[in-house]
Amino acid sequence: MIRLEADISTARFVRLLGVPERSYRRWQQRQRQGRPVKGPWPAPAQDRVEPVAIEYADRFPAWGHRKVAELMRIDGHRGPDSTVLRALRRTGRVQPVDYQAERRQHAQARRAAFVVPPSGPNQVWQLDFSEFETSCGGTWRIGGTADYWSKLELGWHVSTTQNHRDAIETLEQAIRESDALTGRPLRELLADPVSGEIRPIAVVTDNGPCFKSVRFAAYIDRRPELIHIRTRRKSPGQNGVRERAFGSLKYEHLYRQEIDDGHQLGLEVEAYRQLFNRTRPHQAIGMRRPLDVHLEACNDPQTTNSTEPETLPLS
Repeated sequence: MIRLEADISTARFVRLLGVPERSYRRWQQRQRQGRPVKGPWPAPAQDRVEPVAIEYADRFPAWGHRKVAELMRIDGHRGPDSTVLRALRRTGRVQPVDYQAERRQHAQARRAAFVVPPSGPNQVWQLDFSEFETSCGGTWRIGGTADYWSKLELGWHVSTTQNHRDAIETLEQAIRESDALTGRPLRELLADPVSGEIRPIAVVTDNGPCFKSVRFAAYIDRRPELIHIRTRRKSPGQNGVRERAFGSLKYEHLYRQEIDDGHQLGLEVEAYRQLFNRTRPHQAIGMRRPLDVHLEACNDPQTTNSTEPETLPLS
């Protein structure tokens, strides 16, 4: 009756209700035959989980039910993904059906800039820049370095420019962050315990002018712990982990804020980086947190000194 009064199609009506069309038509047929659907049935598991799930979902509104459920389990609350999903669905806190599909369109066609995938941290870092326009302070560039294997963000550099100096500073920031997290210099972490030979990290970038700069190449040559790999032209999927994290930064945090200038942008970027590394479960690493995965592997000598991935040649 409501659908007829609103003069909308059945397909659109069930989307608004959040009910599968087959279920709706089955209920409709039972109603016409005088056999109305029984219920609603008691749902004690949902009733138990719902208050906690709502609290976590309201705290992290950009995250889906799987991340909410994983955070709940980390903090000691029992509840499988399906129960959390149903609890959030009946309170209107579930993301739209096509939300993840849009977010993962790059990941489906992703190709890394190496033949053999990394088997541990500090084997491949992905470096790039992303633009963000503030309401009063113009357009800013965010430079970031991500560890491909652990998904750890090693620092984001905010600047009005995107030149070789910014690229070098972003890498320097990543090296300082690595030293601080592990309590060991990066060169020592990469050195073979027997021969002392340094296994360099492959720094993967696109073909932007700052990365093709002679000064950036000279900086890489001075750092025995780094080598530089550029992806093929017009192949953003080869730097997929970096692009994916920038998307999460913008859609989960920056686009939800009113950011006036570069100073505020820097504060918001760093706040989200800490959340991304220390709190946010990551599906690609088994719903674990990047910092936990990275530090656990760095403290394992077999993982730290494993063979470096076979990389593709420069473009």
